[in-house]
Amino acid sequence: MRESAGMNTENPRRALVTGVSSGIGAAIAERLLQDGWLVEGISRSAPAIDHPNLRFTPADLMEPDSVAKALAGLPPVDALVHAAGVMRVGRLGELAGDDARAMWRQHVEAATQLVEHVAPRMPDGGGRIVLIGSRTAQGAAGRSQYAATKAAMVGLARSWALELAPRGVTVNVVAPGATDTPMLKDPNRTGLPPKLPPIGRFIKPEEVAALTAFLLSDAAAAITGQQILVCGGASL
Repeated sequence: MRESAGMNTENPRRALVTGVSSGIGAAIAERLLQDGWLVEGISRSAPAIDHPNLRFTPADLMEPDSVAKALAGLPPVDALVHAAGVMRVGRLGELAGDDARAMWRQHVEAATQLVEHVAPRMPDGGGRIVLIGSRTAQGAAGRSQYAATKAAMVGLARSWALELAPRGVTVNVVAPGATDTPMLKDPNRTGLPPKLPPIGRFIKPEEVAALTAFLLSDAAAAITGQQILVCGGASL
């Protein structure tokens, strides 16, 4: 069995994970449950995960009131993983303002709303925040609006890391490359298919979950304000 900071049967640690219904969020929730965490899951639809230590609260991250209502019913957490995301693509001349606003809400405003609520209640010396970003934050043709919101995530994380460092609360961004999730098959990205990383395959959600779990552990207490890529060489 894996050793983890979350493995404490007498006083297990609690993590809030968004986007638990599928993809990277579901993989992270499953990994943390395996490692002994209690998981508070938030997403619009219920996850397929059946585990006694998972409690699901439905919420629409696009709606601030829905998020506020869900957060009000949750206990304090030791960790937050904001894994929910949305991608809309488009080249210059076909960019849509509604798409930009949707991605900004999901990746920036929702992240801010979540951290504003949970950070003051996190324990000093052990609180952990991980935002799931994207390698695309470095820039990608046809994905400018998406890249901008993911780049903004990095700015948030680095700023919050500085603010929370005196309390021993860490904030990091895990930035995957093209990952084998339902997002790859999203019809909204027709015409701009994902590029296969140099390793010859897409990233596995479990690989993103493994890095996230490490960043939530006691062993990662000195890692904060970082964007760590899991891209299979796509950034080389």
